[in-house]
Amino acid sequence: MNKSFVSAMALSILSAAALSSSTALAQSAYDQQFVNYPTYSGADLELSVDNSGTHFRLWSPKAQQAVVLIYNTGHGGDAIENIKMDFDPATGTWSASSPDKLYGKFYTFRVLYDGKWLDETPGVWAKAVGVNGNRAAIVNLDNTDPNGWNADKGPKVDNFSDVIVYEMHHRDMSMHPSSGIANKGKFLALTEPSTTSPQGLATGIDHLKELGVTHVHILPSYDYNSVDEANPQFNQYNWGYDPLNYNAPEGSYSTNPNDPESRIREMKEMVKALHDAGIGVIMDVVYNHTADNDGSNFNLTAPGYYHRHWDDGKYSDASGCGNETASDRLQMRDFIVNSVKYWADEYHIDGFRFDLMAIHDIDTMNEVAAELKKINPSIFVYGEGWTAGDSPLAPERRALKENVSKMTDIAVFSDDIRDAVKGHYTNAADRGFATGKPGQEETVKIGIVAATAHPQVDYTKGNNSKFPYAKSPEMIVNYVSCHDDLMLTDKLRKSMPEESDSVRQAAAKLAQTIIFTSQGTPFMFAGEEIFRDKQGVHNSYKSPDSINAIDWNLKARNIDLFNYYKGLIALRKNHPAFRMTTADDIAKHLVFDKIDAAKTPNLISYSLKDHANGDEWKEIKVIFNGADKAQSVKVAKGDWKIVAIDGKISPDADLGATKGGNMTIAPYSALILAKTGR
Repeated sequence: MNKSFVSAMALSILSAAALSSSTALAQSAYDQQFVNYPTYSGADLELSVDNSGTHFRLWSPKAQQAVVLIYNTGHGGDAIENIKMDFDPATGTWSASSPDKLYGKFYTFRVLYDGKWLDETPGVWAKAVGVNGNRAAIVNLDNTDPNGWNADKGPKVDNFSDVIVYEMHHRDMSMHPSSGIANKGKFLALTEPSTTSPQGLATGIDHLKELGVTHVHILPSYDYNSVDEANPQFNQYNWGYDPLNYNAPEGSYSTNPNDPESRIREMKEMVKALHDAGIGVIMDVVYNHTADNDGSNFNLTAPGYYHRHWDDGKYSDASGCGNETASDRLQMRDFIVNSVKYWADEYHIDGFRFDLMAIHDIDTMNEVAAELKKINPSIFVYGEGWTAGDSPLAPERRALKENVSKMTDIAVFSDDIRDAVKGHYTNAADRGFATGKPGQEETVKIGIVAATAHPQVDYTKGNNSKFPYAKSPEMIVNYVSCHDDLMLTDKLRKSMPEESDSVRQAAAKLAQTIIFTSQGTPFMFAGEEIFRDKQGVHNSYKSPDSINAIDWNLKARNIDLFNYYKGLIALRKNHPAFRMTTADDIAKHLVFDKIDAAKTPNLISYSLKDHANGDEWKEIKVIFNGADKAQSVKVAKGDWKIVAIDGKISPDADLGATKGGNMTIAPYSALILAKTGR
């Protein structure tokens, strides 16, 4: 989450109990003026082209006049035509037509509101845009399809718990000279096969295939506001959480931002290349706010409607970015739902990560998921179950993590496991379970059981959550770090300053072992598998490539860590015991061993029993030691194969055998054992 004046991810989880019920009243008073607005959900918003010509339709119920301006170019020059639009009060839309197919031309809308002509806007539905997104482009989308696009499909997903997410930014993956990638910082970077580091190790898409992740989560790739596409030589960097045109790709990621078709075609080529590699594509979407307030495309078409305000007329700001959108208003809900459907249809996107999802209402999110499932049952929807501030939307209506059980086919990030494993995100020096801080055991267990009800987990001892808020493990995404705040390497260096990187890497292995063996969906940040850092920068949303780019020389230097991640992913993929799909199965098959945390802190031991979730292994013993010293644990006698020990891992359990009994666990490490047979 990118904020220019609020630290990224400085997000307070606003629970219903903590907020005044007066917020619900605040919403209804301001909303009254919009109650009688007609709505329109036709597929012809805001442009359609057929054999009878080019047709424009703009939703602006309270405009007094509206015009569409036609241009020869995407930037500069005067309009070549000014077409007056006609109003339909039943739909609240203005329409106009040209008898010609205006392919290759550009357009903007302008409305007269309260006696004043507002600035030109490409509208909210522009699917193709000129450089810097100020004008919409008229293109034939069929001409943007790569070869074989009609047959393109992403991976089939039976259960969300089968997904393994790798979060990445286009520039981070490819900009460093060591990437071996030609199309640095572009969509096409992930279409290049056989790219290598100076040491000959795989980078780019081949690295992703080697690692074994199932999906990449690409940071915002729609057209955003902060980068000047007309001057790529400036090498500007931004995460992209400042939306401009929600339905067109970002031009700075294309090889030719001046060509509206180029960015569309190249993004599709990237998606197809990943699909051909067996990897799904999840798109980070930011419908919760706009880059500008009064000057946003939303406000320039229907002033006041698309954003929430307080009763005094001020913009509400649950995003921490100056405004928040009003998903609970029908036309905005329709926009969000149809926008994600468009990306799923036109670009074959396999999932959506909703930024500050709790700004949206539950009904909207449920409709989003339901409509996407009609297009592709494998689509994965998840988001941040919190806001960055209060909102007029009543807490019980928000898509908060505490309300996830009111949603269907939607998951939320677990800040429980995140903060308990590595230390709180707001305090760089704070340690967590995996770095030696006692008292985190019960909160880690909440993460292990994916925030579901479990007879051995005491939620009253949880740091962040006090009740089991998930009905299913498929509602939870587990992670220790992401693009926001200190990534894992930097967090370990800040919180373990006296230790060497080898010790920190041991803690990193332990932290990720907890994530990848927990129930729910595991999520990791790009480059952590090779111990990439961002030089201690918390909020690198506009930091230069020197901070954000992945140095691929690190892969050779930290190949042991990479192989451990690779082994963890293979272990999870090969063993469904780590991927249970119901709370009942978790409660039945996941059994914690009794350990007195007061006497033996930073030690968790549990078993996955009785061929959990159809696993070939009869029992899997998982033990975590987050202490800075070796600790002993009693393992039941039997014929155990060793899967992980002392920072080594083997998905095939060929690290030796043990008969159990008292076993010693090295500091900052995991021990995983398996019993085979029936």
